[in-house]
Amino acid sequence: MRVYTIEEHQHRFASWAASRAAGRGKFGNDVGIATLKQAGMRRLIGDPSKVLPLPEKFDVAHREWRNAVIAASRDFTDEVTHGVAAKMINIYLKAVYVSGAYHDHPRVAAMHPPIDRFLLNSLCKKNEGGLHAFWKQAVKTGWTNFSSEEYETVIHNIRTVLGGKALWRIEEHWQGYQDVKNS
Repeated sequence: MRVYTIEEHQHRFASWAASRAAGRGKFGNDVGIATLKQAGMRRLIGDPSKVLPLPEKFDVAHREWRNAVIAASRDFTDEVTHGVAAKMINIYLKAVYVSGAYHDHPRVAAMHPPIDRFLLNSLCKKNEGGLHAFWKQAVKTGWTNFSSEEYETVIHNIRTVLGGKALWRIEEHWQGYQDVKNS
């Protein structure tokens, strides 16, 4: 019998959370979980100093991971764009590292935050970084439709707004956790 490790536990939870967040009713958790497994995301669990890229190499690695997720998804669905793949990866890594007490690690600080309409709408409404027109266009395009270039431009602008802080900190603007009646 195989031993159930904390790494397996993290992988299962992160896969479920990522699939749930990115699937949006377009594909089920089973498809998202199978896609992440086939894309090899499990190899990114462990000591962040050993499994995550250096901060200056994170964007290139993220592009490679998105391409791997998109390629793996083709066996199951045609709903995975760069925006959807990014959300799957970002939620997966967030569940493992940011929420797993590695939030201060330099390689974790470089991880991209999950992008969705709640975050983009809030950034637009608050005119974060004086980029109202940019955020408004990103909302209009919709995160699920982002090309690689559009996604990377959003991340670049988030990095600029944060001025060197950990990228997960932009999520202070994410309003998706709030009860609609009380927001």
